[in-house]
Amino acid sequence: MAFNLNDYITVFLTIFAIIDIVGSIPVLINIKKKQGHIHSEKVVIFVLILLLVFLFLGENLLKLVGVDLASFAIAGAIVIFIIGLEMIIGREIMKSDSDYDTAEIVPIAFPLIAGAGTITTVISLKAAYSNTVIFTGIFLNLVLVYIILKLLPYIEGKVGKATINVLRRIFGVLLIAISVKIFTTNIASIFKTTINF
Repeated sequence: MAFNLNDYITVFLTIFAIIDIVGSIPVLINIKKKQGHIHSEKVVIFVLILLLVFLFLGENLLKLVGVDLASFAIAGAIVIFIIGLEMIIGREIMKSDSDYDTAEIVPIAFPLIAGAGTITTVISLKAAYSNTVIFTGIFLNLVLVYIILKLLPYIEGKVGKATINVLRRIFGVLLIAISVKIFTTNIASIFKTTINF
């Protein structure tokens, strides 16, 4: 298959837009304050493994455990909703986990970075692009994620507390809006499937 730079750029930008790591900075700072530290390497490795599993196995894996893609997306939407609500009201709903391995997997790796939207996008891209192109897009995005996670202390130090509080609430609202969109879209899909049956 001939090398097509446009394919690589398109896939990279598509995944970048879905992950929205830059827009997630206030969320990450908020989580970092709760957890004390974020192990960037563990987050990136888990996300890479998760996305590669769905890249190569996709919907078949969900079907194997009796879960459809819409139900998976709804579950992710609920977690995103809770994170957004925490950011707006300033109260801890999902208690901090003393086990950093677990705490960094949920909610940072999933669903914040490798959420239902990212996973669905990776599966959908297979219809138009090769696994090599998609893998490259995933890898380059995770390099960017790693850099931003490493720079969080610096970013937090440069941004004032008042600014972080305002941004946290703004992005909290955005997260809730995203979760509602994911929820309504997929719940409609489930009802449509049920009615057809």
